[in-house]
Amino acid sequence: MEPIYITDLDHTFLRSDLSISDFSADVWNNKSHDALMGIATARSFTKSTELLKKIHINAPMILLDGTIIITSEHKLIDMKTLNKEIGDAIVDIGSKHGIDPFIIGVKENDLHEAFLYPKKLNDYQKEVLKGYKDDPRMQFNPENRTMDKNLKIVYFGYEEQLRPLYEAFVKIFGNTIEAKLSPEKYGGGHFLTLLHPEGDKAHALTKVMEYLGRDTHEATVFGDSVNDIGMFELSGTAVAVSNALDEVKAVANIVLPHSNDEDGVAKYLNSI
Repeated sequence: MEPIYITDLDHTFLRSDLSISDFSADVWNNKSHDALMGIATARSFTKSTELLKKIHINAPMILLDGTIIITSEHKLIDMKTLNKEIGDAIVDIGSKHGIDPFIIGVKENDLHEAFLYPKKLNDYQKEVLKGYKDDPRMQFNPENRTMDKNLKIVYFGYEEQLRPLYEAFVKIFGNTIEAKLSPEKYGGGHFLTLLHPEGDKAHALTKVMEYLGRDTHEATVFGDSVNDIGMFELSGTAVAVSNALDEVKAVANIVLPHSNDEDGVAKYLNSI
């Protein structure tokens, strides 16, 4: 039976400049001849396909932290969204804490994502926004309202501001939403992500394996960040790159001696 490999992208498979080395591409594509190769990322379908032009994806893709599962042919397998009532309530609570979010959702039936950004931006958010310059999906959101189908709501900032907000969301919404507060290891800040309670990578991995008619314990997964931990706990083999957060390494079966910038995932794949 074909082995299954699923990797996170940023700071795991992709290099820090978002490139894929020729070595990594060659190893991945050779592996795809006799294995199922997929991704699990916080990125969208549009951006993922742009970044992954050099490699062959032959397993369903887990996108936007697990809110969307889709094939490379754009066949939707599953989508988990927060409705407008909950979304607007989340935004209103954030406003009381002096911070507004980025909102990622879908406005059309063809799954074209819209990224809404607020009028009020902190310094960290301004830096994040620079990375989306000229991106047609970015839309100004002066009214600070959410969409009918919100895939995720994301606050960027610093821990001293986001932790009280995280605690407020947990207290008010309980298990009706998924709230994740994570350090942005490479930028010095934190990000707080709000999702459907089944819109994370762990639930998405289960859905993917059901779609393939396989068990989660048959998957080997790669990652570096907090949003990979649930997926690590379900998989048969969880592999952390050397630059992963300590809490991720703690639940990994294997910690690689190489980082994302040293082609850690590809070197592991090549070794087996």
